[in-house]
Amino acid sequence: MMRHSFISQTSKTMLLIIDLQAGLEPVISDFAHAVNQTDKLINAAMAFDIPYLFTEQNPSKLGKSSEQLLPFINSNNCYHKMHFSACQEAQFNRQLTDFNRQQIVVTGTESHVCVLQTCLDLIANGYQVFVVEDAIASRNEKHKELAVKQLSAAGAIITCTESVIFQWLEKAGTEQFRALLQLIK
Repeated sequence: MMRHSFISQTSKTMLLIIDLQAGLEPVISDFAHAVNQTDKLINAAMAFDIPYLFTEQNPSKLGKSSEQLLPFINSNNCYHKMHFSACQEAQFNRQLTDFNRQQIVVTGTESHVCVLQTCLDLIANGYQVFVVEDAIASRNEKHKELAVKQLSAAGAIITCTESVIFQWLEKAGTEQFRALLQLIK
């Protein structure tokens, strides 16, 4: 039976972590929560061999990704950028094409700047975007709310960490379910 297109499927999806950088942590009140939720999603992605990609906005000024996420980063899965929209960077687009995944689950900061612009460009280029609302953040909560509304209106699927993990799991009672249950308790 065919799955609804609003369900993130392990064979079709990838995880994109946008600019969860240490330099932003002091000014974003829910930064730690976004990082924790992203950590859960990365662990779940790894359990299903779902590729994931980090971006870092101007790391010479904003620093590397959050220390909690550094163990997941290697030279092949982190892209440094200057444009707010990662899609405005040619090499980033080549990396996305290489993954050959049409569904992109997105976390990161700031919701109303880099997350918004990247997601809008992804949608414009035919990707199905899942914005993980409890794993994105902005300095101002109102800015995050506005970004989520705009993304929803543009066709992004607004979701949460648990929904994505359960969509990837598909059913209870499996070894993966037991392993990932710790992430969602």
